[in-house]
Amino acid sequence: MKTLAIFIVLLFGGLLIYCTLDFPSWGDPQAPASMHVSPRYIERTMEETSVPNIVTAVLADYRGYDTMFETIVIFSAGVACLFLLRIFKRIEPETQLYRHIPTGITLRIAKGAEPPRESREFERIDLMWVPYDLIIKTSARLIVPFSQIFALYVIAHGHHSPGGGFQGGVILGASIILFAISHNLRSSFTRISEKFAVLLCGLGVFIYAGTGALSIFLGSNYLDYGALSKIFGVDPVTARSHGILMVEIGVGICVMAVMVHLYYNLASAGRHDEGL
Repeated sequence: MKTLAIFIVLLFGGLLIYCTLDFPSWGDPQAPASMHVSPRYIERTMEETSVPNIVTAVLADYRGYDTMFETIVIFSAGVACLFLLRIFKRIEPETQLYRHIPTGITLRIAKGAEPPRESREFERIDLMWVPYDLIIKTSARLIVPFSQIFALYVIAHGHHSPGGGFQGGVILGASIILFAISHNLRSSFTRISEKFAVLLCGLGVFIYAGTGALSIFLGSNYLDYGALSKIFGVDPVTARSHGILMVEIGVGICVMAVMVHLYYNLASAGRHDEGL
């Protein structure tokens, strides 16, 4: 079986390498993409979409189907990882850990036993416990809000400058992960719970796909944002710009939520109900 697998890999690998011989040379100005596709986007993007950022116009409008299925792939990968990593069965630990705050000494006692007498001098340690650090937590509290504002700017302004839903969603998810790392999972759960993160994953895809469906209901083709002019009260070209913003918001929500619940499961080995 191993020999057969190696043979198949070499066969298809050699076939793919052979097919690259038909590719045009790198940077060839006579290549079909350079002669037909690229000039079409460069010359008519602003005229047809009212979007200065050609990259965003291509990804969210001209290639809207492709980007929508990329978002669905992210959603599907997130759900698959959830089922693979998450431990839904609660595992009760046999012992509990307590840390003596003045000295830092850690005590291990049996589950259900009496806690230390001076309970105010002890804090319980569980999977979501992290040592208190004033500098780290204060720095994170200062960084996180600005990171989230910048993430929203990247999403909202992605069709006019470099950025978009994927980039903004990553920054937004990283800010929440930074908060969880600097504080603890329990504090992060109070802001965005596991269920809420999963719901946001589906909501992001729904916003993207729903924008396309809305175009159909308005009498146009799927993901033809020009039909949204009937709702926004603008011309079809400007409506395409608004439609791009709508799908970018959906992409940003999906990417952020997938990042967050992946971190929850990876950081706690799938047992992030511990200590709640």
